[in-house]
Amino acid sequence: MVVVLFVCTGNAARSQMAEGWLKNLKSEFTVLSAGTKPDGLSPQAVKVMKEIGLNIYNQSSKHLDNVEWTKADYAITLCDSANETCVMMDWPETCKRKHWPINDPKSDQEYRDARDEIKKRIEIFLEEF
Repeated sequence: MVVVLFVCTGNAARSQMAEGWLKNLKSEFTVLSAGTKPDGLSPQAVKVMKEIGLNIYNQSSKHLDNVEWTKADYAITLCDSANETCVMMDWPETCKRKHWPINDPKSDQEYRDARDEIKKRIEIFLEEF
């Protein structure tokens, strides 16, 4: 089973949306998300994912220390701050790291733009298999 971990500072929006997308598109993967400074699940992220029929309401914001990050086959950071933290971590040799810098959304439209950009990146990621 392939384990994919999405990391963002707050684990509130971008990493949560990425988790929801990948779970929907590749259900046989184990998909996790975490933050370096978790901030709670963003209601706007829940809202824009619900607009396209994906429910992430039951996902939770968690700290990187509270997930089994050492078991990740892929660790994908979605913001520069999280990427800087993850560069300093002792990842297993088998873990492939990727960085997808997605702007921190503020408005509903920016959340939609982030959601759609994340989907595109995930689709490209899946084509690499």
